[in-house]
Amino acid sequence: MDAFLDIAKALSDATRVRALLALRNGELCLCQIIELLGLAPSTVSKHLDLLFRAGLVERRKESRWCYFRLAGEQAPPQVREAIQWVRASLERDPAIRQDARTLGYIKKRDPAELSACYRS
Repeated sequence: MDAFLDIAKALSDATRVRALLALRNGELCLCQIIELLGLAPSTVSKHLDLLFRAGLVERRKESRWCYFRLAGEQAPPQVREAIQWVRASLERDPAIRQDARTLGYIKKRDPAELSACYRS
């Protein structure tokens, strides 16, 4: 029951769903997700942490960069099914399609350039 509720909570916010679906075509750097969502880095980090705790995304750290990707084959069945359901339900959603187009431009930019404005 707890795993189900964690997944439901993670999917109960449009920003988290947008972040989750941004990862459907592969791994992204945190700075790319921040740029896509247009929110403060701390806010985006909190959203991604909820997705991570629900098991919907995996993360890895490489030097100063943090990368996220959708949970893989090793994820529990309920996680894989939830991801499939979200993808199928929203694949034609105009906002999600716009995010995909925007992400195409963001991925062409250097992550160091994207993250420059977030450094203190």
